[in-house]
Amino acid sequence: MSKKEKKINTKEECQHGQDEQQKEEASIKDTKETSANAQEEDTDEKAEKVDKADSCEEKEKSLEELNAQIADLKDKYLRTAAEFDNYKKRTLKEKAELILNGGGKTISAILPVFDDMERAIANADKADSKEKLEEGWELIAKKFETVLESLGVKKIETKDADFNVDYHEAIAMIPNMGDDKKGKVIDCVQTGYMLNDKVIRHAKVAVGQ
Repeated sequence: MSKKEKKINTKEECQHGQDEQQKEEASIKDTKETSANAQEEDTDEKAEKVDKADSCEEKEKSLEELNAQIADLKDKYLRTAAEFDNYKKRTLKEKAELILNGGGKTISAILPVFDDMERAIANADKADSKEKLEEGWELIAKKFETVLESLGVKKIETKDADFNVDYHEAIAMIPNMGDDKKGKVIDCVQTGYMLNDKVIRHAKVAVGQ
């Protein structure tokens, strides 16, 4: 083999060695990059798992709080419903008692007047004169009127009053009474009464025409 050929072979061997070295370096580089990428992916995966775990814990905690709120609201609703039911029963009972016993106050107020009437009847034959008997009945009537007023009952005024359908019921029309008596109450046939400003009986009257 000539020196020239040996020189060429040596050069080719060196070139081949360099190529192999470059390939090895490139392979090492690729291996490092692959490893780095794998580590990065592994880190991302771990982080994602941690995030999912945290999210699950937050959801479970939120669900527990919602369940606690629902339980609290349910308890309040049941208590309110029970209280309202008790209130309704109590109100119905009080209303029934009021209907049955509401007249007790009125009767208690009237009984003394009734006592006076019984005494007047029992002593009517003992009266010295008719005038004294009439005077006794007038006193009883005034006492009874006072009792009625204490219960909120009062007479409807008719003397010289203008006819008013809200308070009066015309049962007769009297003609030729003059202009000053036209539309006015001339006579009261039956007294009307009001209870706490509400008419419970209209006054029956005769009206000028």
